[in-house]
Amino acid sequence: MKQNIHPDYHEVNIIMTDGTEYKTYSCMGSAGDTLRLDIDPKSHPAWTGVQRMIDSGGQVAKFNKRFAGIGKRAS
Repeated sequence: MKQNIHPDYHEVNIIMTDGTEYKTYSCMGSAGDTLRLDIDPKSHPAWTGVQRMIDSGGQVAKFNKRFAGIGKRAS
């Protein structure tokens, strides 16, 4: 195995969406850095079974406004 080609593997802090914290090892950032998760297994619909609409910057409203008339029949 070649020497000095692998990234630094160090301990980082992970903060979940509900505030719980744990430590793990990662190549991200530097030793002791904190990673705050926006979506994790406790909040993601794939694991919770609960759908929640996240509208970042009005994108959903923009989509609904743009395509509001599609599919409607003219009387």
